[in-house]
Amino acid sequence: MVQLWCLFILFNIGPIIAVDIQDEGLIKMTWYLIAIILTGILKFATNPPSAFVAWLLSKFELQPKLSSEDVNVTFNGKLLAGKDKQEFIDGFNKATFLKKYFNVTGTEKAYLNPETDISPFVIQTTKGKNDIKFHIYCYNEHIDVVKQYKKKVIPYRISSSNLQTFSNQHIGF
Repeated sequence: MVQLWCLFILFNIGPIIAVDIQDEGLIKMTWYLIAIILTGILKFATNPPSAFVAWLLSKFELQPKLSSEDVNVTFNGKLLAGKDKQEFIDGFNKATFLKKYFNVTGTEKAYLNPETDISPFVIQTTKGKNDIKFHIYCYNEHIDVVKQYKKKVIPYRISSSNLQTFSNQHIGF
């Protein structure tokens, strides 16, 4: 009986165990059931299904894979369409992430409007109820991307030979 009151105090599972139970088999069965449930939870936590992992990672993905049907791509106020748009989105999707820039609160405008003569490509898309905007600055050696999501500005650098080739052909670097 002392063991039952210790369990009541430790786990605070109240009247279920505080009752004076004469049958030891029922107590063992209860503990086996609790152990099976905890083992199942532990197994799921240590090895979740891949669909769940993919969904969870997509929530925190810095550069998502985009579909050309769901986005608008502009350059100097002109909308890209057709083959050009598809080629640009494919280059963006195949880009390799290099590094994320450290962003200090209050310096967002410096990233959105850098002191450069390069005009950015602007990708606009929607994720759920939120609008996402990517400003893409193509330089000869790298590509800078500034992601605007809700009120956040996240600058980072990517490398994509496809995007650099596209910008060289269509802009005339």
